[in-house]
Amino acid sequence: FAVSYEVAPATTTFPTGTYRNISGNLALAYGLIAASRQADLPLFLGSYPITPASDILHELSKHKNFGVRTFQAEDEIAGIGAALGAAFGGSLAVTTTSGPGVALKSETIGLAVSLELPLLVVDIQRGGPSTGLPTKTEQADLLQAMYGRNGEAPVPVVAPRTPADCFDAALEAARIALAYRTPVFLLSDGYLANGSEPWRIPELEELPDLTVQFAQGPNHTTADGAEVFWPYKRDPHTLARPWAIPGTPGLEHRIGGIEKQDGTGNISYDPANHDFMVRTRQAKIDGIDVPDLEIDDPDGARTLVLGWGSTYGPITAAVRRIRKEGGRIAQAHLRHLNPFPRNLGEVLRGYDTVVIPEMNLGQLATLIRAKYLVDARSYNQVNGMPFKAEQLAAALKEAIDD
Repeated sequence: FAVSYEVAPATTTFPTGTYRNISGNLALAYGLIAASRQADLPLFLGSYPITPASDILHELSKHKNFGVRTFQAEDEIAGIGAALGAAFGGSLAVTTTSGPGVALKSETIGLAVSLELPLLVVDIQRGGPSTGLPTKTEQADLLQAMYGRNGEAPVPVVAPRTPADCFDAALEAARIALAYRTPVFLLSDGYLANGSEPWRIPELEELPDLTVQFAQGPNHTTADGAEVFWPYKRDPHTLARPWAIPGTPGLEHRIGGIEKQDGTGNISYDPANHDFMVRTRQAKIDGIDVPDLEIDDPDGARTLVLGWGSTYGPITAAVRRIRKEGGRIAQAHLRHLNPFPRNLGEVLRGYDTVVIPEMNLGQLATLIRAKYLVDARSYNQVNGMPFKAEQLAAALKEAIDD
């Protein structure tokens, strides 16, 4: 061979267990199956083939023995419509796509926000706009996931950092969707989908309990003493509404996208009610329980590099290079992009310089600057290729030296 490589023994101590090689899309498919088993719900995937998400449809179609139903629809809109229908029926509902498909699904995602039903929207990002670069990677769907719907339609956003982490991210997205009765975006990308790494197969007892309680009967007493079912009577802690399975006696209620009256779910055009429902849906998303952001800062650095998604690998390698040469730099990586971790603002204000590398023109940086008024620096590329560690290390050294 003209070129040879030597892989040195790992310097990091890995947890003991059984490992296997796994790609991002395969890990994500397994994570969805695990989530359905932990929730004790059938898994339904309504999808339309699109690069680089199609592998998830292919894989899940093999697992009917785990109660998985896959539906290859005639288009993106039909795929998510079928998935939302499955959510009505009590399934763990998923739709998989890429950026162009998200654009077509946006109206139904808004309907899921209004209906407040659990739905996983898996976006394996690729180069855009339009059909763009189907086989190349990009991180440019973040603002679309955050705001790409009409009206105030907040949706949680979760992003895996490595191929194997797609398994855990799927479980986390399912946890949020089921506990808070909301559609959830899971933002992977082509680099993670087709990349691979060793993955420790988890023990069953390590997986989270995702079981849910469906509504069983009336939950409200009217002024005249009648026992009725209110579909929008919320849990006081999560603000989630009850999940009522169609056909359950006594749980009849109205459905549809027109604004609901608080509590009763009746159609309402009352201005004060609309204001209340909009703010309540936002408060539900803002109140989602997510872990605090962890910081890797062994040397008391003054510069922080903040990433999300698949930039984790190149950023980590670049940080390792800088530290090996005596430089001081801190690293943090976001999994939860909506809502942000509660300590994020405090973390950002603890550093003189914050650098955010992204495979877009600065979408996370825009959100960070707007929310926290921190003068974060963007380092961007949109050439369809992932960052290289050497390239990032050079850029981060400049930020440290400034």
